[in-house]
Amino acid sequence: MSDSMLQIIGENFNTTRRIKPTSPRVVQEGGNVGIAYQGPDGSRRLLDVTAIFPKEPAKLRTFQIPHVAHAVRTRNVDYIAWLVNSQLAAGAHIIDLCVDEIAVDPRVRHETMAWLIPVVQKITSAVIAIDSSDPETIMTGLNAHDGSRSRAAINSVNLEEGRQDLIKEARARNALLFANASGRNGMPKDEHERVANLEELMQMMDAAGIAMTDRYLDPLSFPVATGSAFGAHYLEAVREMRKRYPLVHLFGGHSNASFGLPQRKIANNAFILLSVLAGCDTLMIDPVQNPAKDYADFKLAADVILGVDENAIRYMSAFRAPASGRRPAPQPVPQ
Repeated sequence: MSDSMLQIIGENFNTTRRIKPTSPRVVQEGGNVGIAYQGPDGSRRLLDVTAIFPKEPAKLRTFQIPHVAHAVRTRNVDYIAWLVNSQLAAGAHIIDLCVDEIAVDPRVRHETMAWLIPVVQKITSAVIAIDSSDPETIMTGLNAHDGSRSRAAINSVNLEEGRQDLIKEARARNALLFANASGRNGMPKDEHERVANLEELMQMMDAAGIAMTDRYLDPLSFPVATGSAFGAHYLEAVREMRKRYPLVHLFGGHSNASFGLPQRKIANNAFILLSVLAGCDTLMIDPVQNPAKDYADFKLAADVILGVDENAIRYMSAFRAPASGRRPAPQPVPQ
């Protein structure tokens, strides 16, 4: 497999993210409403959301607070730092940034991404994945990114018109490249279309000279509540791509599969473990709410049991207590 350690892409910095008004993090004090978080000095802070919080009780039943979008709109750098650092502390190696929901106007999205990238690069030297359904927003993020501080990741390319130009940009900018299995005419129907679409993208990446270990392939996971075979389609595609390409990274939006199901965390855990067994070496998850360390430990153990880690060398290295008595920290993505 491409890496002995499981890589975690933190998915929490997305302007679609919302919090229910009933969350214990939502605090009402002195007529104001805020979302509690920890400031840079360790003190309790509040993200003031009074201006967007409904005053009518009837609206509260359906309202959810767009806390990430609000923090970005109000340029609350401390809350942004908390969003980033909480994911890193929970085991994230790559921080995904998506501002697509910030506005309908693409100019606002571009302006927002151009402002956000330098802010986050001052917070961390971890890889930043520039995530958008709009290639121009990704290009804006790449232009704002300082490659001397850290590597960027492009999220993502596929066969849809206008996105393949990003492959050459990845090579020119030494960026990691995420590629998903979406086709020219829509989403893939089964594992065969997923593999065929990714194969075509692999050929394009070959032509551009993208290193195998810089490629992150996403076969696309869909909610199993809308199609009982969707989980199997994804897992079969992962198995086939891993068989063909031992060195690439395989991942997916692993929380997508549980949409529409009760007790989503249970379904997420099952799908993630099945994905790791199928060949995923990278997970795109909420590391704060999901046990990233447990998944990493599971991968190490599974590699031993399945014979991937011959003589348990990586397993023994990870779990044999060093002189300090602490397990070695996961290694960051190579810069």
